[in-house]
Amino acid sequence: CDMNASELRALPVNELEAKKTDLKEEYLRLRCGHVSRQLADVNLIKKTRRSIARLNTVLTEKLAQQ
Repeated sequence: CDMNASELRALPVNELEAKKTDLKEEYLRLRCGHVSRQLADVNLIKKTRRSIARLNTVLTEKLAQQ
């Protein structure tokens, strides 16, 4: 998920929740791959974690506006 915060703000809350679930699953898969030494690009873990944080921030902003 290489979306910036302004692109995420345009999405509805239910879509953001779905993206968050997908990213959490992806993050878990990446961590497992890293532990079993099958992951080639370790930076993907960091990028995925940052994307989850960005999503959480936008979700919090949207829920605070309601």
